[in-house]
Amino acid sequence: MKYEEAMKRLEQIVSDIEEGKLDIDLISERLKEAKELITICRDKLYKVDADVKKILEDDQPC
Repeated sequence: MKYEEAMKRLEQIVSDIEEGKLDIDLISERLKEAKELITICRDKLYKVDADVKKILEDDQPC
């Protein structure tokens, strides 16, 4: 799943909860999904951060 897709889904889940669109039976299910999406996003951000740092380190003159 792409970062943008995960963020869009997370935003939808938050919106649905805030607006009271979910019945009580779905809240727990959506929160579990949101937790998984947060993990996906966090992992992708950490990877990009590490990649950028490596690129910048490699670009430094010796």
